[in-house]
Amino acid sequence: MSTVTLRVFVEKMDCPTEEKLIRKALEPMPEVKKLSFNLLERELSVEHTFPSPDAIMQKLEALALGPRVLDGGARAGSDTAESRPWLERYGLLAASGAAALTAEIAALVTGDEKAWYVVGLALASIALGGLGTLKKGFIAVKSLTLNINFLMSVAIVGAVAIGEWPEAAMVTFLFGVAEAIEARSLERARDAVRELVQMTPARAWLRREDAWVEVDAKAVAVGATVRVRPGEKFPLDGEVKVGESTVDQAPITGESMPVPKKVGDAIFAGTLNGEGLLEVEVTAAAGDTTLARIVRSIQEAQSERAPTQRFVDGFAKYYTPIVVLVAVSVALVPPLTMNAVWTVWLYRALVLLVVACPCALVISTPVTVVSGLAAAAKRGILIKGGVYLEEGRRLRVLAVDKTGTLTLGRPVVTDVVSLNGQSELEVLKCAAELEQSSDHPVAHAVTEHWKKVDGGALRHPTEFANIGGKGVQGKLGGTLYLLGSHRLAEERGVCSTETEAALDSLEAAGKTVMVLATEAGVIGVLGVADAVRDSSRQAVAELEALGVSTVMLTGDNATTAKAVAEEVGVADVRAGLLPEDKVAAIRELVAKHEHVGMVGDGINDAPALARASIGFAMGAAGTDTAIETADVALMADDLRKLPEFILLSRKTGSILRQNIAFALGTKAAFLALAASGHATLWMAIFADMGASLIVVANGLRILRREPSNRPEKDGEPASEGLSAHHGVDACCAHRPHPGTKKQRAVTPTK
Repeated sequence: MSTVTLRVFVEKMDCPTEEKLIRKALEPMPEVKKLSFNLLERELSVEHTFPSPDAIMQKLEALALGPRVLDGGARAGSDTAESRPWLERYGLLAASGAAALTAEIAALVTGDEKAWYVVGLALASIALGGLGTLKKGFIAVKSLTLNINFLMSVAIVGAVAIGEWPEAAMVTFLFGVAEAIEARSLERARDAVRELVQMTPARAWLRREDAWVEVDAKAVAVGATVRVRPGEKFPLDGEVKVGESTVDQAPITGESMPVPKKVGDAIFAGTLNGEGLLEVEVTAAAGDTTLARIVRSIQEAQSERAPTQRFVDGFAKYYTPIVVLVAVSVALVPPLTMNAVWTVWLYRALVLLVVACPCALVISTPVTVVSGLAAAAKRGILIKGGVYLEEGRRLRVLAVDKTGTLTLGRPVVTDVVSLNGQSELEVLKCAAELEQSSDHPVAHAVTEHWKKVDGGALRHPTEFANIGGKGVQGKLGGTLYLLGSHRLAEERGVCSTETEAALDSLEAAGKTVMVLATEAGVIGVLGVADAVRDSSRQAVAELEALGVSTVMLTGDNATTAKAVAEEVGVADVRAGLLPEDKVAAIRELVAKHEHVGMVGDGINDAPALARASIGFAMGAAGTDTAIETADVALMADDLRKLPEFILLSRKTGSILRQNIAFALGTKAAFLALAASGHATLWMAIFADMGASLIVVANGLRILRREPSNRPEKDGEPASEGLSAHHGVDACCAHRPHPGTKKQRAVTPTK
């Protein structure tokens, strides 16, 4: 029979305690092939070969954990504990507390802990607040599982057996309070992930013939057109077909400022429309949007144990049984060998049992790691698992690709040099007039620079012609102009000493040059390069400040690579590399530094990304392959996300160490107090659950984000590189030249 997957929402599955129970119940069944747990969302996936899920659900229902079958990705029923009124959720617990407190006061006032009214109040407190714990403890006994419910049940029954009625009642109440607070704290961690899910609106305005109809966003097909009004969120990924606006896409890319959007631009579900009305053609169904893939990746990452979590789970596996054996020895050995008082040593053993539960230790790591993953996603950094979140703090070297990573990945005009007395603006305008009919990236760079500098109307040349891949020519105002490569200028005999000096200077900086000339001589020279991102300079500086050195790995020529490296501050440059050479370089760096990251586009640099300790995909928003293959995906074209990731990783690691040290330290202190007889049952409850609450709250600190004063990122998304045009060499076809340290501004003549 084929394998099917059953998804179940388990309302009372809050920590590894319940996971262990479920595993013991289901794993022995031969039809069950695989179990996957998402503790933060309390979801269980069971791969099985049963004809129906009834046998599985019966096993789960016997554990009294509130299982409900999930259908179509939605919870089966909305009546969860968090949605119920306060009185319904906490009414019995409050009544239990009132009875326990009254019993404690009555015992203190009368001095008789065994009076009938004290016993009655204690029994009422236990019945109101402890039956659930006792039931779960009984289930743990049947399954031979040592968990907190079993230990607490033993403590309550043991306290009753030795006549400590008020304390048994107070322990029951305090345990209930601690569980309630812990559940609420964990709910905050769940909310961090759930906020991502709820970013997309459930409804969409769909165009049907000549009318707009509001429909369920899940029902909108790819290729349909939806309308999004100002101030509304986009329900689906798409491409702008009508209108212009600005869009706040911080939930996806982490950008601090709204981004202008026009016809042809990509839109991400969950982002917020600004002031314009947009019509968007849907490019991804509701379950396949960029945001949906991000959420899915985070949820899948939760099931992958980070190194610290694996250590903690392994430690807890042996810690609890050992402490239980010690508690049994404390209860039996002194009375049997030293004729000690049974009730005294049994009480101490009960305290040890309560302290034995490793809840604080076990729960500290998943809450901290998931908080880190959610915090990173809100910053536009998608981390594919806790193992990479932890590995980030160990990075000592980052290898970075050049084109599209350190640079914009498209040509821009960097220099305009006038050589015959005309203004730089006039030189630029003449070049733009000759290039305006071409769709080549270099031509586009010239015309775009004209729009940026002046934007005035341009004349159309007559007798326009391409010159065999070396340039173009055309008449403007009756004068024949030539715009082309260095070689074309030499062939036409228009180069002078001054021209050669200007060309040599630009070419030495790794730039592509264009000569503008007439039959009388050269008018000016333009330098075109793949400009360096402003964010690259800042990112490299911040990485160096964090003690992480950078290495450039590029297939471009050495001159171009060194120019970019000088611009951004990278000292180690390795140029002219093929994909296999990049892998060899990463292997060498790993052998020397051990922890090495690689930043690339997620596809062309895939071998090197796979060989590195962590592979970073640059500008992965909307790219299926990059999101699925990279260890860490930077959703925006902004390298400043790298130092942010490392700082977040270090903060996560610091909190993990704090939590483990605190949990173990608390256990050690109270074990010593319990063994010496200085700890009481209610103190043990505070020690155990109090520590759990503290480590959960500490882990949730990662979700706080300090405001950033960084400027907005530079440039536009990467585009294709240069190809043969105006004499650009074949070696430059896929790796456009970079800019250099100082760009000459083009200013109009006054």
